[in-house]
Amino acid sequence: MDDTSLITEYPQVKDLMAEQPIFWRNPDYGQQTELPFSKADIFDAVARWERFAPYLATAFPETADMNGIIESPLIKLDQMQDSWNKMYHQNLTGKLFLKADNQLPISGSIKSRGGIYEVLKFAEHVAMTQSDLVYMDDYRVLATDRYRRIFSNYGVIVASTGNLALSVGIVAATFGFKTTVYMSHDARQWKKDKLRANGVTVKEFNTDFSHVIPQARRDASLDPNIHFVDDEGSSDLFLGYAVAAVRLQNQLKKQHISVDRKHPVLVYLPAGVGGSPSGVAFGLKTIIGPYIHAVFCEPTHVPSVTLGMMTGLNNQISVYDIGLDGLTAADGLAVGRPSRLAGKVMRTLLFGSVTFQDDEIYRNVAQLMDSQQITVEPSAAAGFTAIAPVINNVPAFNSENATHIVWATGGNMMPGSERRANYNRGESLL
Repeated sequence: MDDTSLITEYPQVKDLMAEQPIFWRNPDYGQQTELPFSKADIFDAVARWERFAPYLATAFPETADMNGIIESPLIKLDQMQDSWNKMYHQNLTGKLFLKADNQLPISGSIKSRGGIYEVLKFAEHVAMTQSDLVYMDDYRVLATDRYRRIFSNYGVIVASTGNLALSVGIVAATFGFKTTVYMSHDARQWKKDKLRANGVTVKEFNTDFSHVIPQARRDASLDPNIHFVDDEGSSDLFLGYAVAAVRLQNQLKKQHISVDRKHPVLVYLPAGVGGSPSGVAFGLKTIIGPYIHAVFCEPTHVPSVTLGMMTGLNNQISVYDIGLDGLTAADGLAVGRPSRLAGKVMRTLLFGSVTFQDDEIYRNVAQLMDSQQITVEPSAAAGFTAIAPVINNVPAFNSENATHIVWATGGNMMPGSERRANYNRGESLL
């Protein structure tokens, strides 16, 4: 399909091509469809996280306070809400929260959910097939030298623009797997440095993520003992992310937040390749129900999931096909072609998506720091950009009974110099 016919059939593609911020409302939202995963799959993942909790508490002391459970707080943002209202010239009447995945232990991002989970599942498989681990064992045994020697015969490869690399790399290397990360030109130097400091081999490519991942996939296929973490289509990554919904449901209950027809909950999720927000959104709809609504947020230069879902072409179309350059300061979102899973699973589960310009996320980084003393990386502030387009297009969502949750996807592991640079840029734009 050429550009002219794309625009004729999907007029908002013209705005995407012009790098204009848009709000796209999914026409298929809420329809009945058969999904490739179920609630049982989510609870299987929950059980695996719980089996590994003793190991995680041992191998990663920063998780000990939570008994090895990797979870982030749900933080009410009263001061940020006031700042947001002034910046956007709006009056958000509902409650505003931050789902602070920037505080997740081990790798400080949403990728701690999916990336770590996939490594855990692979380690469990190796331990059960190559040794005598059984489900009822105390999984702390996996931290012993005996198991590290077994794991050293196996490898893990992942391609990433940054945060997935940290979660997979740090945990896989801790188990003892030979771990290699393939990184595109978008990756930050400090992320490469941290991986190497944890014993991970980093291969750098002067190209975008969409070209790096096929190379990583090919290299992994050459050795049957290497496990490839496929950010474009892994069901294990997807289900690791989905577990977030079980935990969020409990947090909503503890904070007395209702979720029903009169009390809608809007969740704003930054989207790169689309795997982590899709996994979370699937979990939210499956566990919490029809009155929690997921909205994806993408840079105007790299709206890959929006383009794929809007046209129905999903991973068969890239932002480069419509003349975009794929360049953004939001490194975790710099993915030109969406996941194979994202569009297919989200077709009826995604409320809509919003695109933003980079300056806007920097302003939100600075405002969040000024108002709440919370640091996130630029891509993790993307959710704040979607609130105004959503409530302006759907006024019913701007009620005092509505709850708005911005999913902060990363930031706690940034070096001080990076934090200051991001803050200073944002402050200069206010």
